[in-house]
Amino acid sequence: MKIPKELQSLIDDGVIDQVIRSLKSGKEAAVYIVRAGSEIRCAKVYKNMSQRSFQQRAQYQEGRQVRGSRQTRAIGKRTRFGRKEEESAWKNAEVDALYELVRAGVRVPVPYGYVDGVLVMELITDAEGRSAPDLGSIDLTPAQARQYHRVLMQQVQRMLCAGLIHGDLSEYNVLVGAEGPVIIDLPQAVNAAGNNGARAMLLRDVGNLTATLARFAPELGVTRYGEELWRLFETGALRTDSVLTGEFVDDEHAVDIDEVQLVIDDARDEAERRQRGREEADDAL
Repeated sequence: MKIPKELQSLIDDGVIDQVIRSLKSGKEAAVYIVRAGSEIRCAKVYKNMSQRSFQQRAQYQEGRQVRGSRQTRAIGKRTRFGRKEEESAWKNAEVDALYELVRAGVRVPVPYGYVDGVLVMELITDAEGRSAPDLGSIDLTPAQARQYHRVLMQQVQRMLCAGLIHGDLSEYNVLVGAEGPVIIDLPQAVNAAGNNGARAMLLRDVGNLTATLARFAPELGVTRYGEELWRLFETGALRTDSVLTGEFVDDEHAVDIDEVQLVIDDARDEAERRQRGREEADDAL
């Protein structure tokens, strides 16, 4: 196997010792199994992306912090420097999210370093020590599906408590490791409080996972954890130990136009009474 130049640079610098084999390759990155000392890890080599890809990413980048005003202006103007900064910010987003989520107790691959566009991190393996399959590649018993769903809802809850939403969560970016599900692929992680599309993305993430696991445990299909989580989050009531039920009742209270008009009229009448009172007091003087 020809060693990519990005990984050869890491070998030359002593960050890793050997590239064992390719693990997978996608539109945005290629992942390799590597050895660092006595540890077997994986290295994610990010690919340079096109202008069109950046435009598709705009919905995820809303609300993210950029290093400085110069970078912000350049990104906004779409200059060559701005596009380079935007690409760098996209890659760094996953690294930052992984470190943040590890601190928050979310089960994601442990990052070991980010060097020259390469993220070195934990290799997730199954019980036999092989690279773990994704959630969409395995069959589950109803009991396993219910357990994985419970675990994943707790992980999404912890992510949201940390202020992050995955943004593209599905059966393909959850690995089933020896000790259960592990969430991967986070370059599009969303700022829950700063992105106008955050609620929709959370509901989509939860819906994707629920639909996958409901194939094995159909009763999961009627749960509404996404809506429950968002309501707790937006009201400031969400905690890592909040007990979720999966139940949610829509607010069906219709706005009573006549009642609203009465409130407006009362407020106007009160303002007019106060004004007349001030005028009468002035006349008395």
